[in-house]
Amino acid sequence: MDMDFAPEDLAFQKEVRAFLDDKLNARLREGAAGTPSVFTEPDITREWQAILAEKGWLATSWPVEDGGPGWTPTQKYIFEKECAIAGAPSLPILGLRLVGPVICHFGTPEQKARFLPRIISGEDYWCQGYSEPGAGSDLAAVKTRAERVGDKYVVNGSKIWTTHAHHANWIFALVRTDPSVQKQRGISFLLIPMEQPGVSVSPIVTMANDHEVNATFFDNAETPADNLIGEEGQGWTIAKFLLENERGGSCAAPALLAKLDRIERWAREEASGSGSGSGGTMIHDPNISQRLARLRLEAQAFEVTELRILAELAKGRPAGPQTSLVKLTSSNLRQQIDELAVDLFGYEGLQLPVTRPLYGNEAPEYVGSRAAQLSMPAYLNGRAYTIFGGSDEVQKTIIAKQVLGL
Repeated sequence: MDMDFAPEDLAFQKEVRAFLDDKLNARLREGAAGTPSVFTEPDITREWQAILAEKGWLATSWPVEDGGPGWTPTQKYIFEKECAIAGAPSLPILGLRLVGPVICHFGTPEQKARFLPRIISGEDYWCQGYSEPGAGSDLAAVKTRAERVGDKYVVNGSKIWTTHAHHANWIFALVRTDPSVQKQRGISFLLIPMEQPGVSVSPIVTMANDHEVNATFFDNAETPADNLIGEEGQGWTIAKFLLENERGGSCAAPALLAKLDRIERWAREEASGSGSGSGGTMIHDPNISQRLARLRLEAQAFEVTELRILAELAKGRPAGPQTSLVKLTSSNLRQQIDELAVDLFGYEGLQLPVTRPLYGNEAPEYVGSRAAQLSMPAYLNGRAYTIFGGSDEVQKTIIAKQVLGL
């Protein structure tokens, strides 16, 4: 595989860097750097989304005819890598990278015309209704029921871990439309407005003190039958398509390497407390330096794996089950990197502020440094990496069956 970028890709890289230098202002950088959770708060993401939408660089995984920029897989990788290096905020992926591609692929022309422009503009903010109290990794066990009544569906049941449901005005949900058939065949994919009397949201505050996820309840909630994506009973197929985008729809290695760069910089600044004989900073601590080197090698090897997958995508081949390999590897690397950050700061890394956000004028006072204050919230929030989007056990099963043929 040729690892060198073509001249046109190098020109694009230069254009991206110039754009980021010009448009990525101090507020956005601070908001991104001060976010310890997986999802950046809407005040930051919406500002960055509007900037990218104006440039036409937003829906990078959508077809051109549906509003995508028409990038090659290599250009998409370059853009995500440069954003990671520059410290750009994350985007609201639930609309842009999850339900958006589903509507592009399975939606009717009318559904595309109605929903896609509002995702790009930010007028609609989406959450995901997959997991339930008795159906987490086993999505085939969903019980939330949607009954067709005339020209609408009436929905009853509940969803859990609905990220940013307290901000969202729409939810895409797996619902059971036919309980009489095999469980995978009785599931449908439905779009439901959140702003109605039949929908209620209860916050779940995590051990990191983040209000990121919620429990969502449907009590005779309604949605027009036109908001069914695909056919009744096609939800399982659509769910697998969406999960492949969630698990491997972006390039994870550049963000991991960028965080390792930040940790190395902190290690060069953080006093070791030993006084003499070690250079005075944590970069000279053998435990820290060895772990940093090992994680960097693993992240670089992972980046090569992502580039190999990228080369396959560039040939028109589908993402397929290798997205589970990406998800499994990136999740565990992220957790190890977050653990290293906590250990780097010692006692100062154990502080856990109870208020949010951790950026701007209202940010709480820190002990030692802002980076130290962020380390424990990021570590605790990141425990979910090996659970959401399919747990490690689910990914290993997929790899064993579909990649290794076991």
